[in-house]
Amino acid sequence: MDSEVPETSGALEVPKTPETPEVPEISETPEVSETLAPDLTVDGTGLLCVTLLLRLRKQIDGAEPGTVVHVIATDPAAPLDLPAWCHMTGHHYLGPVPGAERPVYALRLAADALSTRADAPWHPAVPPIL
Repeated sequence: MDSEVPETSGALEVPKTPETPEVPEISETPEVSETLAPDLTVDGTGLLCVTLLLRLRKQIDGAEPGTVVHVIATDPAAPLDLPAWCHMTGHHYLGPVPGAERPVYALRLAADALSTRADAPWHPAVPPIL
């Protein structure tokens, strides 16, 4: 017995009902407007992400909350590592900056951001109290 299986895109398809709200599509990678000028630029060209984060940590030390930072990062892991670091510290990842000659990512410094260890930017300066 041959039964046809409808082709799908591979994504879970939920049937729409009158009660099902429309969900707007969300871009996986937000793009920063070219008009969002940086207050500070960190050049991490050629650096692996750990070294890049050490440089970023040092250069933002003492910067005011709300400062927009552009990070030039050629490490292929930067599009994953920078948002993860921002999530861990509480800074706001703004996304890639379009139109740049080299890969540039933007973030905005938060007032209540957690500091990281000077020698290990992936670890909080003070372990969380459990």
